[in-house]
Amino acid sequence: MDLVQQRIDSFLDERSTELAAVSPDLDVLDAAARGLLAGGKRFRALFCYWGWQSVAARAEDFDPLGGEQDVTGVVSVAAALELFHAAALVHDDIMDNSDLRRGEPSLHRRFQTLHRDRGWSGDAAGYGEAAALLLGDLLLGWSDGLFEQGLGHALPDAAAATRAEFGRMRTEVMLGQYLDMLEEHSWRGRAEAELLSRAHRVVVYKSAKYSVEAPLALGASLAGGSLAQLAALREFGLPLGVAFQLRDDLLGVFGDPAVTGKPAGDDLREGKRTVLIALARQLLPGSAARLLDELLGDPALEPEQIAMLQASIRDSGAVDQVERIIARNVQVATDALQQAPIARSARDQLTSLADTVTRRQS
Repeated sequence: MDLVQQRIDSFLDERSTELAAVSPDLDVLDAAARGLLAGGKRFRALFCYWGWQSVAARAEDFDPLGGEQDVTGVVSVAAALELFHAAALVHDDIMDNSDLRRGEPSLHRRFQTLHRDRGWSGDAAGYGEAAALLLGDLLLGWSDGLFEQGLGHALPDAAAATRAEFGRMRTEVMLGQYLDMLEEHSWRGRAEAELLSRAHRVVVYKSAKYSVEAPLALGASLAGGSLAQLAALREFGLPLGVAFQLRDDLLGVFGDPAVTGKPAGDDLREGKRTVLIALARQLLPGSAARLLDELLGDPALEPEQIAMLQASIRDSGAVDQVERIIARNVQVATDALQQAPIARSARDQLTSLADTVTRRQS
């Protein structure tokens, strides 16, 4: 995805000029945006690109990297997705009170440190959160501008369909974020039988659609995809997106900090009410489930308590059950691709991506 990074860099170069014209004090925002967008797995950009290739490839044996196509539009749309994702990460870290992102201090912590190091007046933590919130909002606005530049390379009907898809994605992921936060705070007032289905709903709207289904649909819409092509990509994208998030939930509890860039058991400290936790609560004996409820969401959990909770969740059988759900969703997704009316080159790449995103370690 070198082309996406190049497009991001060129877009940020243009924005740097605008910031510098306002005030040299804004160089910290420029540096923070560049740092946040300088890496990452680019999964959403990849799904967008291969959604586009699903429709745009002109022959079954066409090499999409051979330089015969004009990829300017899809690269800009894919880059806009990365800006939107960066904004979502900034806001997510504020809401979760996260200290780290990809092994480095999260942005609100960086701004907090800046305030403290320079001896400024007022509350350093409040300054850090406010500055990061504003940068997240700025990235949201910039993502719209870059997205519209990409649509300038599409036919009018395709541009309209892609714009509608982008709007739907933004709405769904923000609603999913709210539902995620709601579950963390309101689960005690819910019927026990509802907790698993409510956790699954968060998976669908906070991540599954946004991480896989929507990027695929954006790319295919930009290329003028048919209803049949879009339907097939959605049938692939939604179950794969569910599997993607369930893998993320496992990593949030059991991931290696050296690989994930997050503290061990970070989701336990944050109190995430995931499918994994809902299943564990169903499978654990009453006393163990009550202890899980008591400790989950305590930001001061000690390493020994994290290890105890990890062992309890694993011994309950919930991890094995989540692994089976992941495998089943991957199978449903790849089966949907077999007869999909899309280019063979894209089908092969999407099959490979399905394996990559659900077996990852970070």
